[in-house]
Amino acid sequence: MKASKKVYVGMSGGVDSSVSAYLLKKQGYDVTGVFIRVWQPEGGLCTWKDERRDAMRVCAHLDIPFITLDLRDEYKKGVVDYMFREYSQGNVPNPDVMCNREVKFGAFWQWAKKQGADYIATGHYAQNIDNKILEGIDKNKDQSYFLWTLEMYELAHILFPIGHLEKKDVRDIAKKTKIPVFDKKDSQGVCFIGQIDMKEFLKQNIETHRGDVLDKDGSIIGIHDGAVLYAIGERHGFEIFKNTNNQDRLYIVSKDIKNNTVTVDTEKSLDNTIDNTITAKNIVLRDGIENIKTCRLRYRQEKVDIKSIEKDGEFLKVQLKNPEIYSKGQSIVFYDGEVCVGGGVLM
Repeated sequence: MKASKKVYVGMSGGVDSSVSAYLLKKQGYDVTGVFIRVWQPEGGLCTWKDERRDAMRVCAHLDIPFITLDLRDEYKKGVVDYMFREYSQGNVPNPDVMCNREVKFGAFWQWAKKQGADYIATGHYAQNIDNKILEGIDKNKDQSYFLWTLEMYELAHILFPIGHLEKKDVRDIAKKTKIPVFDKKDSQGVCFIGQIDMKEFLKQNIETHRGDVLDKDGSIIGIHDGAVLYAIGERHGFEIFKNTNNQDRLYIVSKDIKNNTVTVDTEKSLDNTIDNTITAKNIVLRDGIENIKTCRLRYRQEKVDIKSIEKDGEFLKVQLKNPEIYSKGQSIVFYDGEVCVGGGVLM
C-alpha cells in the first residue's frame, strides 16, 4: 500500500488553518499540525499562548499530531529587523510579505523538509493550480497580494486547502465538524506587536523626532511625530494648528526624511502629485512581462491597469494608465487575469 503524502500545516489557532488541516486529512494526507512561535517584544500583549492552546485543541479534535516550532530568531531577523531598517530609511515595508517569504514558506518549509514532509500548507485565501498562484475565490479575503515573492520551485510543495472556498463556507465546515474555533473572530493587525499601535511600537525601536507639517507653499501649519512613521496618502497621526485656515481634509503628499518634514494638501492635490510611471526592485516573476496586464499597489485595492512595462536592468519600469498613491517600500503585485505572476518593491 502506498504511503500517504505527508503534509505539515501551519496552525495559527484560527478557523482558516483549522479547516485547512481538516480538509487535508479528509483527502487522505498524513497531516501534522504545527504552531509557529514568532518573536514578540518583552512585555508585549500578544496572545501566542492562547493561540497555541487553540491550535492544540483543534489538533486533538482532528486526531492529528501537534508540534510547536520555535522560529523566533528567524522572525526577528527576517521580518522585524527588516521592518525597522526600512522605516528608518523612510520607506513603508510590508511585514506580511516578509513573514511569508522568510518564515511561513522559508524557515518552516526548510524544517518540514528535514522531517520528511512532502508539502506544507497554510490557511491563505489563494489557490495553487499547476504551480501558479491564483486569487482566492472569496475576493474579500483574497491574499494572493502577500504571496508574490514565492518562486516556481517553491510552489511545488505548497498547498492552500481553502483557496477555493468562501469564508462563510469555511466557517460552515468548521461548525458542522465541531472544530472548537468555528466561531472565533479573525485576527487583526500584526501579531507580534500585540495591542500596541504600530507608530508607538516603531517609536520604541527606531529613532524618531517631532517635526513640522508643511502646506504646499512650505509654511508650517502643524507638527508630527517623525517623518519616517508616515505613508503617502495618510491623513491621521499629525496635528494641524487650530488657527490654520483650512477646513478641507488634509493628506500627506510628500515627506522629507533628511529635514524631518511632511507636506500635506487636499485629496485633489494628492491625486495630481502622483506620477503614472513607477519603478520596482527585488523583482520576482513567474511569467513573462508581456502577460502582465494589471497590478495592485496595496492590499484590497482594485487591480489597476498597466499601460506599459519594461525591464531596466534589475528593475521594472511600470507606466500605469492612471496615477496611483503609494509609498516607497510597499509591494507592487502583478496579475494576468486572476493569476498572480509576481511582484516587486516600490522605489
